[in-house]
Amino acid sequence: MHLCRSFGQTLWVEGLQQLAFVRADGQLTQKSDSHSMSRKGIPVISQTIAHYRVQEKIGAGGMGEVYRAYDTRLGRNVALKVLPEAFSRDTERMARFEREAKVLASLNHPNIASIYGLEESNGVRALVMELVEGPTLAARISEGRIPVEEVLTLAKQIADGLEYAHERGIVHRDLKPSNVKLTPESQVKLLDFGLAKALERETTEPELQDSPTLSAAATRTGVLLGTAAYMSPEQARGKRVDRRADIWAFGCLLYEMLAGRAAFTGETTSDILASVIRAEPDWSSLPGSVPPRIRELLRRCLQKEAKQRLRDVGDGRIIIEEALSGSVTSDTVPAGALTRPFRHRGAVWAWAVAGLALGAVGAVVIASYVHPNSGEGPVSRFAFGFPAPDGQPPASEGFPLRDFPAVAISRDGTKIAYLGAHGHTTQLFLRPVDRLESQPLPGSTNATSPFFSPDGQWVGFFADGRLKKASVNGGEATTLCDAPINRSATWGPDSTITFAPTLFGGLMRVSAAGGSPEILTAPDVSKNELSYRWPEILPDGVTVLFVIGNAQDIGSFSESKIVAMRLDTREKKILPILGTYPRYSPSGHLLFERDGRVFAVAFDPKRLEVTGQPVPVLDGVKTSPSSGAADFAVSDTGSLVYLPENAYTRDGEIAWVDRKKQVKELAAPARHYGSPHISPDGKRIAVAIPSGSSGSDVWVYEIPHGTLTRLTFDEHSSAPIWSPDGKRIAFATTRPTGPAILVKAADGSGAEETLVAGESLILVPTSWSSDGKFLAYWAVGSATGRDIWIAPLTGEGKPQPFLQTKFNEMQARFSPDSRWIAYQSEESGRYEVYVQPFPGPGGKWQISTNGGTTPVWAQNGRELFYMSSGNFMSVGVTTQPTFSASTPRIIADYPPFLMGRLSNGVYDISPDGQRFLFVRANVENGPPDEVRVVLNWTEELKHVAPASKQP
Repeated sequence: MHLCRSFGQTLWVEGLQQLAFVRADGQLTQKSDSHSMSRKGIPVISQTIAHYRVQEKIGAGGMGEVYRAYDTRLGRNVALKVLPEAFSRDTERMARFEREAKVLASLNHPNIASIYGLEESNGVRALVMELVEGPTLAARISEGRIPVEEVLTLAKQIADGLEYAHERGIVHRDLKPSNVKLTPESQVKLLDFGLAKALERETTEPELQDSPTLSAAATRTGVLLGTAAYMSPEQARGKRVDRRADIWAFGCLLYEMLAGRAAFTGETTSDILASVIRAEPDWSSLPGSVPPRIRELLRRCLQKEAKQRLRDVGDGRIIIEEALSGSVTSDTVPAGALTRPFRHRGAVWAWAVAGLALGAVGAVVIASYVHPNSGEGPVSRFAFGFPAPDGQPPASEGFPLRDFPAVAISRDGTKIAYLGAHGHTTQLFLRPVDRLESQPLPGSTNATSPFFSPDGQWVGFFADGRLKKASVNGGEATTLCDAPINRSATWGPDSTITFAPTLFGGLMRVSAAGGSPEILTAPDVSKNELSYRWPEILPDGVTVLFVIGNAQDIGSFSESKIVAMRLDTREKKILPILGTYPRYSPSGHLLFERDGRVFAVAFDPKRLEVTGQPVPVLDGVKTSPSSGAADFAVSDTGSLVYLPENAYTRDGEIAWVDRKKQVKELAAPARHYGSPHISPDGKRIAVAIPSGSSGSDVWVYEIPHGTLTRLTFDEHSSAPIWSPDGKRIAFATTRPTGPAILVKAADGSGAEETLVAGESLILVPTSWSSDGKFLAYWAVGSATGRDIWIAPLTGEGKPQPFLQTKFNEMQARFSPDSRWIAYQSEESGRYEVYVQPFPGPGGKWQISTNGGTTPVWAQNGRELFYMSSGNFMSVGVTTQPTFSASTPRIIADYPPFLMGRLSNGVYDISPDGQRFLFVRANVENGPPDEVRVVLNWTEELKHVAPASKQP
């Protein structure tokens, strides 16, 4: 409902089941409404709801009334949260709530009150929850200021519960003292976790209710939600929120427990919100006994700008634990916990030094910049922010860089190269550690995967489908050779560069001066090998480490085989560890990433033998499970540089963007959707969703009803496409029996049928001809990479290659009349969109002019769409008397998107051609807003993972 602030207006406050009267000062007063208390939907004492007998009313609020009840089946007391009647009558909101409740019920943590189920009886809908005895934190605070040690004990438990939920992508959104219970055993229980989102409804205007609860609101449409005094500034403004809103609220709770008063106050809701947005807490109200690091933690939690706020509540938990143990010093603050840069939009860069409680410590760190040593000395940490062009938004906003490494450090530890981003473009920056400024590297626009030459005088990188290098002293970049879609490179002491030029293929080597590259080693198809990637030259210059990806690994390279190969003999040795992104440390360790963590294992580089057990040594590093990339590097001097994981979530939301660049999300729950494909009638969406540890299954989302139904159950299915009549769905499978393209009825009935099976390591369907007679797909050949094939679906014909060259071709799409095929190819050195007649023969027309991927035809056949440099492009098409295409034009830009496993595209077009469907990633799906550096990190590493003594 919309709450009008007109003086004297009486209105119904939804959810509170009371009447409210707007006073002249803008505040609400509540009037008892005896009629509301007797109407249908309000339980009475001794009434039975399902098998729960109501005993007494124990609370009420904007999210419903709470009753103590007895579970007659299990013989236990529970809490019943009775949903407001108006809410229960809203079928769309109820369906959404049921979906969210299922997710919330999966939370199982000692500091989170459990949800047992959802029941309906006699017109009453109630959420069944764990009954937590004891006072609320609000009641405890009302007794007076809480001793510091007790505060820290309670705060640690609150942080524990938040950390657990945040790791599972769930945000509380309404954290406040009344939602924190304290049991007689002094155990904290967080109440109403995630219910704010579950109970929200779609609205068109902001809704504001008076404190204590702003309940009828939804952040996704700019509506205020939560309790005013604990709302983050972005929440108060009605913007989208993420877990950083919980971190703000956590800071408010911590402050209030310590100070005995709320951090933000006011006479009216408007006054409180104004205080949240503009004012600072009264820091002088904190007791003098509060440790300095806890004071700093409070300040980091209560940063107005979300990007400057403490990123992970787990970092705060570590600081609190150390304060409780008495071990918090300037040297023991967790890496990255409080190193967020105080960056403002107008600043070119910003940096922060962790643990600088004293100026003398700062002097040590600065001295370390100027005189990098050989790994002996104190461990020091600092961070610096990403540059952004003057007058532009910060560089970290919305760029999907996860598939490529984005940071490197020179071997002597004096220079750092990293990728900044603006919009959908990358730029390499160079940061000497003895200077305070970063400088852009000329010619590095659209760069990825930076790496240094052994002497640190050159930075290699990939851009626009080519391998390039640029001098650290300035000058234009030099192109060395083609490399369409890289998987990184390493520069050897013999002035050669070993690199992985493509997604599917082996390693190549080229002179650092440029020229024709030679094939170094190729995947063994007989062993099901598909991809060699992430090479790293060892100090001896004659051995390279790399990762082998098999067909089953596509979509998750986190547990791949790591191989050491002699460059002179080409002899390979598979190491007895599973992981990705191997890097050698001068401390005698092999570093690698697995499941989002960096591990270290003692390693003998001469015998190429692992001599110990892997030990986790670094958490919170930015990684890409789908490609196996990890953003960390170690210098020969023992310094570590890495990008921290941010608020990125692998879940995304299905959304429309129209030609006016307006984005509208669908009501589908957040998932890691991939390969969205719209049914011919425009009412259903086929998508791939991860299942199990690394697989996925095909699901169907019904747009009108908001239901999501699973179609396959093998954890090996992806890349779905609809048949022309909308009755069947074809999809790719990577089952142990071998790759294949299967088809199944869209309603789930009947058995699956095999359309294509063969020797290829991967088979991915991309388009069905309008008459249903042909299926276009791409396959991986051992010598030709990705090729386009056509499978006849009638008669006895066998699949035939439509386009098979030494270049990669994929994403073939039939025109609506099935006379043309649009596709992407990297024959020019980068991907462009082309059109050829089907079945041929005939000419070839290049459609895109500045790079292009994933073409899609309009249903009328007169327009062709594709993606290029962050934009949706449109080309007018005519086919009579011959084929011709207009000049490409931008019709919309796309927000950050997620790519699915074995993707057959990352977007689709509505039947009327006016809207684009895509999976929008979390707004934090981009490079973090800082680079973190740990000087002399290997000294720390030696204690965490001692290396074996070499004979």
